[in-house]
Formats: sequence, structure tokens, C-alpha cells
Amino acid sequence: MRDSGNAFHLAIPCHDLDEARRFYVDRLGCRLARRYDDRITLDFFGDQVVCHLAPEEIDPAPRMYPRHFGITFRRRTDFERVLERAPEDDYFEPPFVRFPGRPEEHETFFLKDPSNNLLEFKHYRDSQYIY
Repeated sequence: MRDSGNAFHLAIPCHDLDEARRFYVDRLGCRLARRYDDRITLDFFGDQVVCHLAPEEIDPAPRMYPRHFGITFRRRTDFERVLERAPEDDYFEPPFVRFPGRPEEHETFFLKDPSNNLLEFKHYRDSQYIY
């Protein structure tokens, strides 16, 4: 089981560190932990995301499946807070309800960061379906 003191780590490519910082820190509200010439390290809602400067690794035509990452919020208020901060210009897929009427029903939306990395944010009506 996960120790709440541990943090999941994800490294992603980016083409511009300043744009990445504006997207993740200014728009989404993440905390900038460190900055180097070749990467920024973020507190991404309690986990660690590192944006590595790698312009040659940018996916020019991203698809939701199979490659995206994000957060499944336990509290609806946390989901709504991010939804309110997310500019519509950044939507890859606007908010919708997946599996309506089923026990695993959840609200979700996808964003595209400035380097075409896809992020999903979701909240399950019944929190037992979070995993």
C-alpha cells in the first residue's frame, strides 16, 4: 500500500519550460518545487511531475488513449476547483459524464498542456470506484 508520505513520480517531455510553468503553476495551481536549465519539478496535487526539456519528443498528434495522466479526486470540491481554473482553450475533451447511471459513473475532462501532454481530471460519484 502507498505511504501517504511518498509521492508518485512522472517525467514528461516539454518544448518550453516557461510555458510549462505557466500552464501547471499559474493555470492549474500546482507548486513549482525546483527549476533547472533542462527541467522543472512540480508538486502536482501531491505527486511529482517533472517536465523535461525535450522538444524532439513532443507528440504532434496526441490521443487520449492509451497515453494520458491526471488526478482522480476524492472530493468533488477539489475537482470543481481545477475545472474552474482550466481555461476552455486548454480542453482536449470538455467536461462530460462517463458511464451515466452505472455505479462507476464519473465526471471527467481532459486538458492538453503546451507540449501536447494530455491530462485527465475526474471525480466518481461513488468513491469506492476510484480504483
